[in-house]
Amino acid sequence: MKKLSMSDGKNIDVWVTPAKGKRLGAVVLIQEIFGLTEHIREQCQRWANEGFEVWAPAIFDRQAPGLNLSYSQKDIETAITLVKAHNFELAVSDAMTCIQLLAVEGLVFITGYCYGGSVSWACAARSEELSGAACYYGSKISSLKDEKPRCPTIVHFGEFDPEIPLESVRELQVQRPEVDIYLYPAGHGFQSDRRDDYHKESAELAWERTKKLFTDIKWIYLQSRK
Repeated sequence: MKKLSMSDGKNIDVWVTPAKGKRLGAVVLIQEIFGLTEHIREQCQRWANEGFEVWAPAIFDRQAPGLNLSYSQKDIETAITLVKAHNFELAVSDAMTCIQLLAVEGLVFITGYCYGGSVSWACAARSEELSGAACYYGSKISSLKDEKPRCPTIVHFGEFDPEIPLESVRELQVQRPEVDIYLYPAGHGFQSDRRDDYHKESAELAWERTKKLFTDIKWIYLQSRK
């Protein structure tokens, strides 16, 4: 864990996971609304095992330092209260700060889950320093569909997600045909094996698609530098 100064002058925690072996780039990983949980830290390590340095900013640190909630109903209610009081643009700014700091070292990608999926979309549309983005079931993405990603971007949605109407996903597909938008036979949060909605086959397929996007871009970049 390290402390980093953000655009508003506040210092927040960032979970840093060094790349395993040769460093091939960086991933900014944006959490769900539950904090830097064990699950999120495991996802950081998963990317680190692929050769990426990973930074996961604690985007609710100003309101709830050390946030680490479970998926119990009580903790879900706490998380919802936090996110309603949180400035989405500040979360985007925090992610952008991480991107900017990592970009001096080479390729930077972003991925995020739920609230973090929406943050990832916003960053993909606004940052000139990202090389690729993978957004998981962000409920704000449909309201951000007028913002066009500047880097190769994919989005993962659950077909049976009660929080994200299928109609809004279809509208996004129509408005953003340049983005690969994948639907899975799953509900919300299907990527996390801690959640009731975990769907193993969908989670594994979404991971493989995300990994392929990032590694293909990385390979093209490395080839261009030979």
